[in-house]
Amino acid sequence: MKILVTGVAGFIGFHTVRSLIKENHEVVGLDNINNYYSTSLKYDRLNELGIIKGTVEENILIESSTIGNFRFIKADLENKDVINELFHQEGFDVVINLAAQAGVRHSLKDPYQYIDSNISGFLNILEAARHYSLRHLIYASSSSVYGANTSMPFSTKDNVDHPMSLYAATKKANELMAHTYSNLYGIPTTGLRFFTVYGPWGRPDMALFLFTKAIIEDKPIDVFNYGDMERDFTYIDDIVEGIKRLVPKPPTPNKSWTGLAPDPSTSFAPYRIFNIGNSRPVKLMDFIDELEHQLGFRAEKNLLPLQPGDVPKTWADVDDLFEYINFHPQVGYKKGIEQFVKWYKEYYLIPQSKERVPVDDEKAALING
Repeated sequence: MKILVTGVAGFIGFHTVRSLIKENHEVVGLDNINNYYSTSLKYDRLNELGIIKGTVEENILIESSTIGNFRFIKADLENKDVINELFHQEGFDVVINLAAQAGVRHSLKDPYQYIDSNISGFLNILEAARHYSLRHLIYASSSSVYGANTSMPFSTKDNVDHPMSLYAATKKANELMAHTYSNLYGIPTTGLRFFTVYGPWGRPDMALFLFTKAIIEDKPIDVFNYGDMERDFTYIDDIVEGIKRLVPKPPTPNKSWTGLAPDPSTSFAPYRIFNIGNSRPVKLMDFIDELEHQLGFRAEKNLLPLQPGDVPKTWADVDDLFEYINFHPQVGYKKGIEQFVKWYKEYYLIPQSKERVPVDDEKAALING
């Protein structure tokens, strides 16, 4: 298939594209390389895919580059003309929209960025899909949409009308927008509510990355809700496998759907919503204990209250996803942390011995000095 993946320089997008091109799909990747976190990490992810930083101006990638069956384009989702022209020229079979402004806490600081990227950018994808034939649109939602819901495990049949952050609200809006276009124009859309994704090449603003960096630098870690947290940590390989299995399975209308007892996860239109998580919540303190074990150090813990917009527990009900694609996540958190720590030490040039070495975000660690 010919597949567009947006957010290709991001964590999930990078891993998804790397797996798709290994299976000989023709893939176009799009990203604007914004500076929400270190752009060096994003450039290095692209380098792993064969896209090398341009030489005309420092930190500027060439606008378009093709390596084998992968082509990279640097562009903003918010640029309607670029997106329309891209769909017109390429004739995509499938679009996997993973581009978004992420981060619950950052949405409290810069709300407009979330509207531009997550709402306007997604609208441009939907409009382009409307005008050009598309077999399947898969897009990233988030477990954050469950908001104030405390019924566990979180089910796609639950009400999600009480978001706790603007980020969550934009993801709920994406689901509503997708349903509208599925209804009006027959576009098959699948929304994926990701649950705390982690692993090698992860985002520096996520807990595992922050904890690892702080522990190695002998700094305290911030532990919110005084450690009384649980998360459905989901390893990146399991996320990618779920996405790949969904690619050739666009949703069809649910013939038994009724407005008298509406099922939020399906529709009379070709529309589906799935949770994609490990479905085995881990206590945050157990997660930290395992990280300490892998690093060989005890962390100094700064116990703090629950952050605005955050929730104390997440837990994904993935039964409907298992039935649909015959796949359950395979990687437990201990193995996942081990793989992340191994990558982190290699990427940031940390000796495999248990000696502490100061590092910074730009891979400029001064080894042994």
